[in-house]
Amino acid sequence: MILPRLIAKCLSVVLLLSLLAASPARAATLLRDADIEFSLRQLAKPVLSAAGLNPNSVRILLIDDSALNAFVVDTQHIFIHSGLMMKLTTAEQLQAVIAHEAAHISNGHLARRLGNMRSARTAAGLGLLLAAVTGAASGNGQAAAAVAAGTQGSAMRLFFTHTRAEESAADISSVRFMMRAGIDPRGALEVQEIFRGQEALSTARQDPYMRTHPLSRDRLRALRGLVEGHKGAGPNTTSQYWFERAKGKLTAFKRAPSWTLRRAKDSISQDINLMRQAAAYHRQSNTKRALKAIDQAIAVRKSDPFLLDLKGQILLESRNFNAAVQTFRAAAKGAPREPLILAGLGRAQLAAGDVRGALRSLEAARGRDFSNGRLLRDLAVAYAKQGQPGMASTVTAERYALQGRMKDAKLHAERAMGQLPRGSGPWQRAQDVLSAAERALRR
Repeated sequence: MILPRLIAKCLSVVLLLSLLAASPARAATLLRDADIEFSLRQLAKPVLSAAGLNPNSVRILLIDDSALNAFVVDTQHIFIHSGLMMKLTTAEQLQAVIAHEAAHISNGHLARRLGNMRSARTAAGLGLLLAAVTGAASGNGQAAAAVAAGTQGSAMRLFFTHTRAEESAADISSVRFMMRAGIDPRGALEVQEIFRGQEALSTARQDPYMRTHPLSRDRLRALRGLVEGHKGAGPNTTSQYWFERAKGKLTAFKRAPSWTLRRAKDSISQDINLMRQAAAYHRQSNTKRALKAIDQAIAVRKSDPFLLDLKGQILLESRNFNAAVQTFRAAAKGAPREPLILAGLGRAQLAAGDVRGALRSLEAARGRDFSNGRLLRDLAVAYAKQGQPGMASTVTAERYALQGRMKDAKLHAERAMGQLPRGSGPWQRAQDVLSAAERALRR
């Protein structure tokens, strides 16, 4: 089977996004934030290197789900639920989760499953391949999961669920990775203790992590034996900073603002305290206090691009567009290759009426992260304002494909092909979406 070019391009993102839902009826959304993703990269880097993986090739992404879970579906992405992230209390615990999922990659557990799926030619397997362009990047996981799995929910569960032998092997490998990286492996035991006793619950009452990572008393005992004899180097203050920064930003937007304001002062550092306050005040529509807090945080960490990114967000969402552009531009100068910051700059420029500048920023962001649905929406608006309806239709078709809205994707792809020079790059992109949409609609 020869996959359309867009499917081939997206496959590394996909097996992923199309499978974010635990069932076809449940939607899943990625939580995209430049600060959080940077912090996760800092925490993952030593673990991935110790696992023999390239830290620049494996992305750690956060899913907006209160359930406790983490999983991998390909060799380039590790997914962590926000609920698990907020449950953990130390950097070592989060690094243990990353190490365990990295072990499933480095031990070949996923490679064997993907190989079997690709050779199987089953309806579920074909659906997964088609789902390469129906990811949930825009938040519509329901449609994506429907394409990916159809009515074969059991096939999806089997794909996710590791065997006890795989789990035991991943335990051993993850502890070795942590030791090799100089990280206290007791975090691995602490994570498993969170789920202790759940094996006695009915499947419906277990956390998703337990259903996909079966835990037994023997496995817990073996893990305890691996860990307890190790004399750890103790907590790493730098790692704990990045953990608390990521968790602090996450909880500031997920918990009630009053909850955040009561606890911000307990942060590990003053900049995290102020960043959390800024997010909480912003959510209360108290722009004056939000800007005061974020400016104080920036004064603590001079020109931190991710704090500037938050300030840009506050200004943009408070309709102070010109100031938002200047702030995002400063953030982009400090992190010129960060696509989420570039996308924020483009969004602010579009709001301020600088369409040409917005196109440059948004295309630069798309070149580094083509699966950002919000970015594609802004890009389509920019092309429409620039008098390029064919390009607007191409980008819109891609966005609808990412959402799993294949009828809409087909409509806009056909419209784009009728407006663009035949054989041009954008025309070929529209043709790829059209081919994928037609295949999906025939299923």
